[in-house]
Amino acid sequence: MAKFISKLALLLAFVLFFGALNAENDSVTTRIFSFNMKEMIAPPVWRTTKNAIEEAEKQNYDLIIIHLNTYGGMLDAADSIRTKILNSKIPVYVFIDKNAASAGALISLACDSIYMAEGASIGAATVVNQKGEQMPDKYQSYMRSMMRSTAEANGRDPRIAQAMVDPKVYVAGISDSGQVLTFTTSEAIKYKFCEGEAKNIEDVIEKSGIDNFKITYHELSATDKIIGFLINPMFSGVLIMIIIGGIYFELQTPGIGFPIAASIIAALLYFAPLYLEGLANHWEILIFFVGLILIAVEVFVIPGFGITGILGLFLMVTGLSLSMVQNMGDGIFDYDLTGLTKAFLIVIIAFSVSVMLSIFLTKQLFGTTNFGNLALVKIQDPDEGYTSADDEYVDMVGRTGQAMTMLRPAGKVIIDGNMYDATALTGYIDKNEVVEVVNYQTAQLIVKKKK
Repeated sequence: MAKFISKLALLLAFVLFFGALNAENDSVTTRIFSFNMKEMIAPPVWRTTKNAIEEAEKQNYDLIIIHLNTYGGMLDAADSIRTKILNSKIPVYVFIDKNAASAGALISLACDSIYMAEGASIGAATVVNQKGEQMPDKYQSYMRSMMRSTAEANGRDPRIAQAMVDPKVYVAGISDSGQVLTFTTSEAIKYKFCEGEAKNIEDVIEKSGIDNFKITYHELSATDKIIGFLINPMFSGVLIMIIIGGIYFELQTPGIGFPIAASIIAALLYFAPLYLEGLANHWEILIFFVGLILIAVEVFVIPGFGITGILGLFLMVTGLSLSMVQNMGDGIFDYDLTGLTKAFLIVIIAFSVSVMLSIFLTKQLFGTTNFGNLALVKIQDPDEGYTSADDEYVDMVGRTGQAMTMLRPAGKVIIDGNMYDATALTGYIDKNEVVEVVNYQTAQLIVKKKK
């Protein structure tokens, strides 16, 4: 009897142990990480995708679900997103909420499972520009190869994927109309390009056979929000106005002060987020600063305003404009003309408004007595002992002297034993050359070589 009771107790212990183990397994929660992709596929979306997948991998989530609704976007950004999804250590599902066109179709094919809402569509992956015009065949060929390889990677028919790009691809009973292929939800399910129809993310999870789950939704970081704000075209226009206005005011005042500091900060805020988002390239930023240097040379070294200053303005406008537009291909100048035109207009308008405001503010600040701390508040009356040096400079026109330093074109000259600031009329004048005064301007003598 004692042995029977002992065996019964042992059997009961085993039952309780395995029951507890099964209960524990039943209570295992599947941790799911979800993020949205509901705008044009561009560098900001690539940045969000990269951060979201890396965060999910770091936190050891079990599944990633993308909530997608897009008409497409930039090919290079889509390729980067596709590659990131294919290389993910965690399974990636996508829920197509209405549209997965063009670049959106490529991204969807990279996912392990595809679920579509009622009335949704996937396909139409021909590469077009912003006017809807078909790009040259080199772009189509690249897109066809990406669609094929991506479909193959997840066990989908590569011919169907290619037919979503090229209307010439024939797939019997599926794509034989001479049109680029686009699947509805039911068609995608029928031809195994979609695992099923779903109403929302929770429905996707349930139809995937997951009962116990917890969803964490990705939220944009403060940095992402700031970058998104800074690259807004409206704010970019304001930054351009500060850049140009700061330079203009700095040229009107002696020394290095607040205007140039504001201009430098605005330039950093303009270029840095564009560079981080992959819009601005090194050489585009470089030509802006080359243009800035040329204008400085024109103002401080070469009298007047000629070809150097015009070239400097052109390079500055070009650098600011190109930095706002994504390069569409492998070539240096493979830009979408519509986007480039829009960026150019933003820069020109901001540039013009900044110059006009700067001229107006200059007159208000320095040309009136409305701002006592900035403008001269007392008339310099000759009866009170104030004199002008104009008469002295007028009398010196026609006199000769000697260059005390090399004039490149500014320097020092000695006339009648006195030293004066001077600027060469043309070219350079070597030290100790005999010079003749031909004019004066802003307390500087204008001289030329004595023949």
